[in-house]
Amino acid sequence: MKKCLLAIAIVFTAIPVAAQQICPVIPLPVKAGKARGSFDISAQSTISWEDTSMVPLATWLQQELLRRYHINVPLQRKSGSTVILLEKKSATNIDAYTLIMNKQTATISGGAREGVFNGIISLLQLAAVAPVSGKALQVPCWNITDAPLYAWRGVMLDESRYFFGKEKVKSVLDWMAFYKLNRFHWHLTDMPGWRLEIKKYPLLTTVGGIGNISDPKAPAAYYTQNDIREIVAYAKARCIDIIPEIDMPGHAGAANRAYPAFDGGGTAKYPQFTFNPGREGTYAYLADILTETAQLFPAQLIHLGGDEVTFGNAGWDQDTGIIRLKEAHGLKDRKQVEDYFIQRMADTVLKLHNKVMAWDEIATASLPADSTIVCWWRHEKPENLAMAFQKGYSVVLCPRLPFYFDFVQDSSHKIGRRWKDGEFNPLQSVYDFSAAAVPATRGHESLILGVQACLWSETIHSNNRLDFLLFPRIAALAETAWTQSPAKDFNGFKTRLKAQLPLYAKEHLYYFDIFQPAKHQESGKAAAGYID
Repeated sequence: MKKCLLAIAIVFTAIPVAAQQICPVIPLPVKAGKARGSFDISAQSTISWEDTSMVPLATWLQQELLRRYHINVPLQRKSGSTVILLEKKSATNIDAYTLIMNKQTATISGGAREGVFNGIISLLQLAAVAPVSGKALQVPCWNITDAPLYAWRGVMLDESRYFFGKEKVKSVLDWMAFYKLNRFHWHLTDMPGWRLEIKKYPLLTTVGGIGNISDPKAPAAYYTQNDIREIVAYAKARCIDIIPEIDMPGHAGAANRAYPAFDGGGTAKYPQFTFNPGREGTYAYLADILTETAQLFPAQLIHLGGDEVTFGNAGWDQDTGIIRLKEAHGLKDRKQVEDYFIQRMADTVLKLHNKVMAWDEIATASLPADSTIVCWWRHEKPENLAMAFQKGYSVVLCPRLPFYFDFVQDSSHKIGRRWKDGEFNPLQSVYDFSAAAVPATRGHESLILGVQACLWSETIHSNNRLDFLLFPRIAALAETAWTQSPAKDFNGFKTRLKAQLPLYAKEHLYYFDIFQPAKHQESGKAAAGYID
């Protein structure tokens, strides 16, 4: 985990202390100084570069300026009235960047495309709150030196329970990019529906794709492999890696409806809940699925789920195949069977030259430390986080409190989750989170990759509901993932956030307005069969 900040000295234009302003960028940069004047962006401007590797980023910036402001800025080496210059310079942190502005030039520098992209985003955020004069954007000049606290700045979206479709996913990716979030964890398989086309097993989608959390007979909805390639490319252009989740050995109901031969049983409440670890064919079947998955997602990381297996594994005690497996390998109980299963499937992932990711239940398994990432989600079980650290596993922090965005965010809200004593996840709790406040992290800071919000869709039945749960908490998440705790200030954040709300409105997002809570009414409904 690289947590170092870019050490480049920048001489800022001197301005009186009284005239200093708070940089409107979210997440708040490490160092930002207001310079004199403004930088005009118009059709007479140019986007230029010194290294041809910057051309794709220059093209993306051109497209964004056209989409957002209807300004067509040419790509060319020669100077225009004003120049946006993209530079590649050495840096130890790939996400680090500098943005230096004056009336003639906005120079964005970084050691890698990720850093330059982050600098572009800061320029676009400054432009988003800039006044328009004629056909030009008058962007206030700022000089910024910046780098993130964490390399992993993530959002997880559950599409098994509710299928949003390509355009909404692209919108989420756009907003992730706008806030410099860079990991999209895509929960594509679970009990209600299987959403990923697997060529070798077509029934996974045509049968397993039927239904959602509120309507078990809803027509099959899923992503074709061409859809996946399109979305992966879309994310890559925005410097976002997509991590697919193929949930196992629990949460397997949709797959088992399609191919019951690999069903390991369940309960009356959660039928067909598990894959069967006692059938050798199960491992070959899942290996085929993971092989096709790895070919579609170039991030070289696959999430195997591994959570809540106890909800439906009681039948393992009577299954003859699993009984033989336990005898053959000296496995004492269902948990050891679960760990055996995860270890075998992890071996498959590793052979595909991918790393393994899973929920914190896998901390008990024996996996290669340098190829395993644990998502710590059970905030009430710090012992699993401690175990993950003790085994040398890298960790992404996504505790239910405060990072489960299906939890309500205001005391007046009735739909969605609360914790045991009524706790919920307001904007400030997302913003105020600090890994240092979790005792188990002490001494293991180097193993923390970053933080992630998880948006489960049990209470979602529309795009509006997704917006309501995600915005504006996504902005608070971004600052928590990027900005060092001593620099964070919730009141200052709220001031900067207020300027973001018109952007949400412009994009027709059904966001929760913390300044006018009644502006958008809470919508959604609790679904039957809700799993904590």
